[in-house]
Amino acid sequence: MPWSEVERVASGRAPVLGDGSDSPAWSRKRDGYAGAPPDLRDRRGRDDGGERLRAPYAELHVHSNFSFLDGASHPETLVEEAARLELDALVLTDHDGMYGAVRFNDAARELGVRVGFGAELSLDLPAPQAGEPDPAGSHLLVLARQQEGYHRLCRVISHAQIAGGEKSRPVYNLEEVIDELAGHVVVLTGCRKGRVRRALAQHGPAVARAELARLVDWFGHSHVVVELINHRQPLDDHANDLLDELARELRLPTVVSNNVHYATPADAPVADAVAAVRARRSTEELEGWRPPSGQAFLRSGIEQQRRFERSASACSLPCTT
Repeated sequence: MPWSEVERVASGRAPVLGDGSDSPAWSRKRDGYAGAPPDLRDRRGRDDGGERLRAPYAELHVHSNFSFLDGASHPETLVEEAARLELDALVLTDHDGMYGAVRFNDAARELGVRVGFGAELSLDLPAPQAGEPDPAGSHLLVLARQQEGYHRLCRVISHAQIAGGEKSRPVYNLEEVIDELAGHVVVLTGCRKGRVRRALAQHGPAVARAELARLVDWFGHSHVVVELINHRQPLDDHANDLLDELARELRLPTVVSNNVHYATPADAPVADAVAAVRARRSTEELEGWRPPSGQAFLRSGIEQQRRFERSASACSLPCTT
């Protein structure tokens, strides 16, 4: 019993009906977003003279702390940082749910940030993954198209959560996922747990091409996009080059993302801590499982452009990808 409840009983005050210690979420009159405007004084994305540089950019792959023990920033914090960086849009793609969508949208409306909604579906989970240093299963990253796509995605996730029968283990019926979502979502190839990137890392370009072609067959050629991520890992450039080649072969578009799990570079230690809690290990024990440096934060368009700029002789990726 919290001290506030002890004090209430001792004082003889009646309980507040409906308050399950999660106020104001239980109320139909939930308080709206009341954050402060973003501070634009930070020098990230500025030239040496202090002038703000800008390149068009929308971040399409974002996890908030509603990706439980994976994301590390509140939805509102992510929107505030997107506003500060002057991003063109921000798409929330939490794991297996739309839990943060309302708070995300409220903040975006107040700060004038364009937003979209999607989810990263966890496929083939053998059991709840709490306690695993590297959770099992594969990921399917989908972005909803229009309101119909959002409704269908919510329906697919709800069915999977019910079918799982236990917390943290959604069970997706792949046929249902394809039937419900094809034509109503955009599928990105995603992170290292996406089928395409995993096949590329484990089996090489030929198997990755087959997985990419399978996604096209399932969801349609105009609804699949190859995602390029550069977290300054040793093989990132090489993997992006191969993915770009596969996209060209199959005549698919490419986009860059930063697979965001927290708002700013300063939040990286928090991400490490919550990952350790999820794995039920100390942060020292989790070393080797976590990235060597925190790179999964929101970047401005100019930062992303600089990160992906390569000389013409080095690779075929244009800096405006």
